[in-house]
Amino acid sequence: MIGALQSSVREHSRGAGARGFRRSVLFSSAVATVFVGIIGFASITFGAAIVGRTRHVGLNPQPAMELDALKAKYRRPAFIPFPGENPYTPEKASLGKRLYFDTRLSLSSSQSCASCHSPGFSWGDGLSVGVGHGMAKLGRRSPSIVNTAWATTFMWDGRWASLEEQALDPIQSAGELNMPMERLMDRLASIVGYKLLFAAAFPDEGMNPKTVADAIATYERTIVSDHAPFDAWIEGDEGPMPEQAKRGFVIFNTKGRCASCHEGWNFTNDGFHDIGLPSDDPGRARMLPQITKMNHAFKTPGLREISRRGPYMHDGSIATLEEVVEHYDQGGIDRPSRSDLIGPLGLTSQEKRELVAFLSTLTSNAVATTVPALPR
Repeated sequence: MIGALQSSVREHSRGAGARGFRRSVLFSSAVATVFVGIIGFASITFGAAIVGRTRHVGLNPQPAMELDALKAKYRRPAFIPFPGENPYTPEKASLGKRLYFDTRLSLSSSQSCASCHSPGFSWGDGLSVGVGHGMAKLGRRSPSIVNTAWATTFMWDGRWASLEEQALDPIQSAGELNMPMERLMDRLASIVGYKLLFAAAFPDEGMNPKTVADAIATYERTIVSDHAPFDAWIEGDEGPMPEQAKRGFVIFNTKGRCASCHEGWNFTNDGFHDIGLPSDDPGRARMLPQITKMNHAFKTPGLREISRRGPYMHDGSIATLEEVVEHYDQGGIDRPSRSDLIGPLGLTSQEKRELVAFLSTLTSNAVATTVPALPR
């Protein structure tokens, strides 16, 4: 079977020509790391962490080891990266988990971070667009926060550069949790249990907006997708990966052009692209209005746990993975801002089924998340 797949890689490579695909480099040495076993992810088997800047790798025909070399680019990293300015501690993660699930972080005391990013929906909410304060619909879908420890930008339009910055944004946003920061600090200070938890997690800093953000971000970095059938195959076990999905992996990296944006173990390069959806949302152009290609451009989401994360796209406008593949095959709306990577693919019905079969192997048998007891 391996020999046949290697031949298939070469065949699809000839069809892909010089389009190639991009691969990311190892994360910066400025980022600290913590062994995943410390924080309860002993069952996760990572390889080399792959995030950050990207480089071009051609898909020209290679020797017989080509398939193995391609698979190696998708190995899971061995460590969860934590920034040097906010290193991991068990006390900080424990505090962050409580804050994450606590509805008292919202003005109405009816919503929490977990309302839009719930473990029950693979850390999204299962809705087409998010719901905020007063049950008002938001303009975009709530993205999953799984594997955000490896992200380099945050939100669909990339307006925040760190999880710490992002953590405070929805709390204070009038359309989301609608909680003024001064009022939140007064509320938390009135809860004896939180005073003790902040003292344990931040003995030199105590309770303040920065430590609230640091604690929530630390917990969010521990939310990592578990071992999936695809990972077993990458590590040499042929059993969990159906033959149809193996063929889909080849298409993903060649004719389907998926790996141009969905690269590395987490299947994203954190780039921004207009993929031709019929939306009036300017996306990344809100920050970069002078760049034509940023109009209607949104962040490339990772694909881990993807079969549990529908509906899809920034506006939840596509219901199923089959429809997602069909959209990319058709190429979307042709307009000046549409990414140069997007265009009609000419996939056969069988190839589309194989792509969906491959994507389904990226979903793990995740362990249930326990909601913590909240401080009083």
